[in-house]
Amino acid sequence: MRILFMGTPDFARTILERLVTDGHEICGVFTQPDKPRNRNKVTPSPVKEYALSQNIPVFQPVTMRDGTALEDFKTLAPELAVVAAYGRILPEEMLAVPVHGCINAHASILPKYRGAAPINRAILDGEKETGVTVMHMAKECDAGDMILVKKQAIRPDETAEDLFKELAVLGADAIAEAIVEIQNGTAQRVPQDESQATYAPMLSRELSPIDWTQCPRHIIDQVRGLIPWPVATAELSGKRFKIFRVEPTEKTTGKAPGTLLALDKKGLEIACGGGNVVRIAELQAEGGKRMRAADYFRGHPIEI
Repeated sequence: MRILFMGTPDFARTILERLVTDGHEICGVFTQPDKPRNRNKVTPSPVKEYALSQNIPVFQPVTMRDGTALEDFKTLAPELAVVAAYGRILPEEMLAVPVHGCINAHASILPKYRGAAPINRAILDGEKETGVTVMHMAKECDAGDMILVKKQAIRPDETAEDLFKELAVLGADAIAEAIVEIQNGTAQRVPQDESQATYAPMLSRELSPIDWTQCPRHIIDQVRGLIPWPVATAELSGKRFKIFRVEPTEKTTGKAPGTLLALDKKGLEIACGGGNVVRIAELQAEGGKRMRAADYFRGHPIEI
């Protein structure tokens, strides 16, 4: 099938690679403009890098509203548009161009977690299951009729970064299956239940500081859900750290939440809500590198 692909991060790149592997004719790629990334060096998106390696034409409109992107879209004459984490809302005029319409791979079990950060928010909320929904695109964000849903358990120890990679592969499978159904004329249009809709807004650094009065599960989920960005943070003995792994313990304490209790080869134990104790196992000091807490504090003693 002649497909126009629209996406930006690694999640989208995995899906684009699958479309190429499956032998579809990718007539063009729309992706976000190049942005400063590593140490403010302007670099192309993962989708652009792969598209160029495959000699696929790349388009990077700054806006979707001035008519230029729409004209490029029409000129490419796709039979189907596939969208995955593009980062822009498509105007209705664009949705009407392909004969088979536009479909989107969204990393949640819709109608839950519509919006920009469904993977992170699912972990932050302590969800045990997530997935990928392929839907026909509509004017409203992530509100189109569903074609299919693929579900996957969320492991209690996996980070959002881990889950991104897994759902990208699941999303590629889901898109491939949906395209076959579209070609066969068997693709469903299941309306979403608006009464069950929830939203997953963009992340911010305001989510980072750990509140030690919370229960262990909440703190652990916060740390997992904010990797790789913006990352959970904590101030320990007056010094600020990024926190990359927190583990539960069987211990209890009468000390106030946030009190440093013990340091051993497994990490730094700290009091939290409900008289519980958690262990900081991996962290990063300002200006330092990510490392095991026990190793860091061996060279930088901390007062317990």
